Amino acid sequence: ILSDGETSAAIVTLDTIRAWTEMVKLARQRIEKKTGVPAANILVAASHNHSGPGFDVNSPWGRELIEKLGEAAAEAAANMRPVSVGYGEDRISFGINRRKVIHGRAVVRLNPDGPNDPRVKVLRFDDGRSLTPLAVVMHAVCHPCFFTWGDKGSPPYPRGYPKMSADFPGEAQSFVEMCYGGATRSLFLQGCAGDIRPNLPGYPYRCADEADIQWAGRDLGGAVVRTLARGVTREQLRQRAEYYPIRVASSVVSLPGKQGRIDAELQAMKIGPYLLLTMPGEPMVEYGFKLEKAIADRAIPIVIGYANGHVGYIATTEAYEVGGYEPNTSKLAPEAEPIILTELSRLADRVVG
Repeated sequence: ILSDGETSAAIVTLDTIRAWTEMVKLARQRIEKKTGVPAANILVAASHNHSGPGFDVNSPWGRELIEKLGEAAAEAAANMRPVSVGYGEDRISFGINRRKVIHGRAVVRLNPDGPNDPRVKVLRFDDGRSLTPLAVVMHAVCHPCFFTWGDKGSPPYPRGYPKMSADFPGEAQSFVEMCYGGATRSLFLQGCAGDIRPNLPGYPYRCADEADIQWAGRDLGGAVVRTLARGVTREQLRQRAEYYPIRVASSVVSLPGKQGRIDAELQAMKIGPYLLLTMPGEPMVEYGFKLEKAIADRAIPIVIGYANGHVGYIATTEAYEVGGYEPNTSKLAPEAEPIILTELSRLADRVVG
């Protein structure tokens, strides 16, 4: 929960495969009731973990999830204090592009020459009382699908599909919290990972096990911890702002689909110099690069997928020309990309100026 004295906002992260539209609506209603944060100012994002449960509002787990989100938000609101916000970047080593164009057709292959974004972006929130952050938000770009599909030589783990886990984002969050003796809380935001997956070579790739998740989770967690430690050196502290205005804007756009129009919620959340931009589905990695290029001179961008709903794959216009898994299975038409980019730029204008 964040507040600048005039505007309040909330960030919710989940170890689930998507932020289901119905779940987002219920979570926002519950959090608004418990905290007073306007529903429109609540960002609900999923890690895109392929090894978590599905959501059913009528299931015991679904009801428990909404209840616990409300309780967590109420606890956060009751323990608010003034903070400053630090930012830093590092890198991970385990992500790789999964598309390769062969004879004019995109196929599923591990492609080290394809576009990729190994950067880790980290926000730390400090009250100045110690070197331990009150909270950490980490952002990285890679499918959390370690316990899922593999080639015929490495069937899904262990003897079926899948084993329940929080995948590498959960391992990374636990690692970061362990490094601070359990005295901080960490959140994970997924980037534009539509065509980025773990680099597990096989035919075309192998299934993973606990060792792989530990490797990736601690690779990410180690990058985050390095960034956090660097962020409280005196040189870094001098760069922090004294005031962090919060601004939130969102809109629902009608996108062209292969079988009719599709509504999609887009959101911009400004926290001081940092700008979070969200899309409700699986954007290919190029979306992040394009949005950053458009706004990096005005704010520090953090582009988030899998948030505030789910419309499936969000492929680039260029991807449709060579086909492949992402554009072929997307519900959207190629003309959706410029609408999404234009509207997110407009929302950025509203909150940044």
